[in-house]
Amino acid sequence: MKESFIMRFDEKDIEVVETLKSLGVPRKVSNMIAFLANGTEATSREIERGSDLRQPEVSIALRTLRKNNWIEEKICRSDGTGRPMKVYRLKTPIEEILQHYEQEKLDEANEALQSIQRLKSLFSDTG
Repeated sequence: MKESFIMRFDEKDIEVVETLKSLGVPRKVSNMIAFLANGTEATSREIERGSDLRQPEVSIALRTLRKNNWIEEKICRSDGTGRPMKVYRLKTPIEEILQHYEQEKLDEANEALQSIQRLKSLFSDTG
């Protein structure tokens, strides 16, 4: 039997996932980012096993990462016969991904502050 090494989440990875989720990042995407953030390449099967996601969840997370142009895929021929596999890795540095979420939260906060200021002005006009 062929021996393989599958990366699994450690405590830091779990904390990364939980923190991303607290920012509103979907669990599937959080798990995928945490799994690929250390620079490893992985097949969807390895991602599935190492990140506690099911295959459909991996596909959904990959769709989000593709949409943001954060993932790189390449075709890797298997050593035997059968279909070639896709191997994935983050092509965008994790710092840029975090900057995306930081900007998203700053924009949300600014919108909320503008709404509050608008409400204040509406109520001061009635007094």
